[in-house]
This record gives sequence, structure tokens and C-alpha cells, in this order.
Amino acid sequence: MEIYIHRGQNQIGGNIVEISTDRTKILLDVGLELGDDEGQALPKIQGLFDFAGYDAIFISHYHGDHLGLAYYAHKDIPLYIGKAGYNIIKESDIYKKKKTITPKDFLKHKQTIVVGDISVTPYLCDHSAFDSYMLFCEADGETVLYTGDFRSNGRKSFDKLLKSLPKNVDKLLCEGTTLSRGSHTNITEEELEKKATELFRNSVGPIFVLQASMNIDRIVTMYRAAKRSGRIFLEEVYMANIATAAGTSIPNPNFEDVYAFITTASKFKELSKYKHRAGKLFISRKPFVMCIRNSMLRYLKSLANKMSFEGGLLIYSFWSGYRETERMRIFLAECEKLGLQVVTLHTSGHADENTIKKLIETVNPKELIPIHTENAYRFREIFPDFSWKNSEV
Repeated sequence: MEIYIHRGQNQIGGNIVEISTDRTKILLDVGLELGDDEGQALPKIQGLFDFAGYDAIFISHYHGDHLGLAYYAHKDIPLYIGKAGYNIIKESDIYKKKKTITPKDFLKHKQTIVVGDISVTPYLCDHSAFDSYMLFCEADGETVLYTGDFRSNGRKSFDKLLKSLPKNVDKLLCEGTTLSRGSHTNITEEELEKKATELFRNSVGPIFVLQASMNIDRIVTMYRAAKRSGRIFLEEVYMANIATAAGTSIPNPNFEDVYAFITTASKFKELSKYKHRAGKLFISRKPFVMCIRNSMLRYLKSLANKMSFEGGLLIYSFWSGYRETERMRIFLAECEKLGLQVVTLHTSGHADENTIKKLIETVNPKELIPIHTENAYRFREIFPDFSWKNSEV
């Protein structure tokens, strides 16, 4: 069994990993590079776009830097992704009026899929993308575990995952996103919830949360904090659609204390499908937590004309690096002008150093191959006794 990393080993994002035997070729993830999706040139990978030169594509999760090229892949290449993940990305594509992907089948925890002479077993793991998987490949008497993106600080048990994973694998392709950011330990979503609850209870004004609409764990965290502090939870219709697609246990406008809202009249038809929906007048009279995007500044200014923002908070719940972009700087500055205090409450969707150590010690690979990192040499410092690679293989 051969491994060829087309892209992603010495950068964060854009993963494309080829696994092959004499009879079979598959790809693990086909990601766009981070940045503006529009106008990216397709990588020159024969048989991915121009004809069906691969027997299957396996997508670890729905983030664009792992999924994005699947939209351009040849239609005759079978595609596999988790079902809940697919439901989320399909709902997002429908909202954006974008043609979506069409999977052949869905990944399920510990249910092996055989393609030619390669067996692929998914292992459900925790990440800021819901329904994410590690992928374990077997062929020619060899084994490869590809981590995709993972962490131990979310709402799924990392210990349970470690117990279920195969041991003594031949090769481990391990993400190292956070190794570029220095040594630290991620706080958990539960700890984030406690911090948010305390802030919400001690605030007299409105609460706005700037977060990714597809970060399901964060939706749960902020909803639980809102509920514990006696506030209703408001989801713009796009987030409401995503949360509903993720499953009935995820906070959505079918919950009695969750309401959908819109920022433009053109989305009223979508809003009308929800029993629990809220207009500005209703919102202005309630203590609330509202999830927002940085494209909603005009709406916030309009809402500020109907109610006081005094004593209010804007919770920034993204990676700190995004604050350096011009668009985000302008948005945050304008929110402060409206009277909102900006407070950062965030935790990473990627494994910290101790989590990576636990994974590597558990699966005990013969060979360690860093991926999705700008600091592959940190792996050598942490694990000097492992055989490792830091070049295109």
C-alpha cells in the first residue's frame, strides 16, 4: 500500500491524500486551500477532475479545506461522507443556491467500506465540524490511520475514541494544526459554557455571539448558557436550517426557547416554516442571546434603533487570527460604537499538544507522518524515537 500526499503536509488546510495498491486508488479528503474559495486553480491531479481515475473519495468532514474540491471531482468517482455532515452541507448549499455533492453512501462509526482491495473503517471523532471521522485503511497487509481534524475538548468522549482505535498501526497521518501556535491546553466546551453562563447572568443588556453557523458544538454551548441565564436563544434562519439538519437534539426553532429570525425580507418564506420565529419588536422586549455573522451590521444598527444596547456584549467566538482581517476589524469597531463590549470566548476545534501525544501513544505507529501543520518539526521534538517523515511522500 502506497501513500502519496498531493497537498497538505507542510501547510494548514487543502488536504489531498492518495492511498493506492496495484489494483485500487482512493483519496482521503479533497480540500481547497484556506482563503477565498473563488478563483482557486484546481490542482493538477490526473484522474480527479478530467476523468474517473480514482475508485473512491472519502471525506473526513465538511470543512472546505477537506471537502471543497469534491464539488469539482468527476461525477463517476464514488464519494463517501458522514450522513449528518452531508445533511448539514446540503442545507448550506441549498441556502446559498449552490449545487451540492452526491454521496454514494455514508460513513458510519466502525462500519468498514471495501473499495477494491482497500478497506476503510471510519471512527467518529470530535472536531468543530459535526460528524467528523478518522479513517483507517487496510491493504496488502499494511495499515494507515488518517486523523483528519480532531480534538479532545469537545462534547464527544476522547477516551472512548482512544479505546476503540486500532493499535500498532504501520503509518499514522496526524494533524498538527495547533503546533504552529505554541504549547497550550485547550479549554473544553463545558468550561466555555460555564464562562458564558456567568457572563450572561451578569450582563443587563443584549448578548450577541459571533460564531460559525456550522460549529454545532458551539451552538449547543451558547444555547445551554442562554438557557441557564434565563434568556431566549435566537438563530438567523441560515443557522436555524443548519441546526435542524444536524438532528433533533441540536438546539433549533422546534425548541420552545429557540427562535429563528431574518435580516432581510427576501428570506421570509424560509422563516415562515418555523413555528418559533421572531421579529425586531418581539426581540427588543426579551432578554436574549443572538447568534450573528459579521455580515449583519446593518441589521444590528436597525435593531439598535428599537432598543438599548447599553450593558450589552458581543461574544467573539472564533480563532483570534480572524480578528486581524480588515472586515472583522471594521465590524468589531462598529459594534463597540453601538455600545457593545467585545469579549472573546473561544476554544479550538483542533487537538492541542497533549491530545496529539495521547493519540500517538495509543495507536503506537511504526511511522509518523505530520499533516495539516506548519510546524512538522515539532513532532520530532515531541517524539524523537518515532520514525517520521516531513516531505512529500
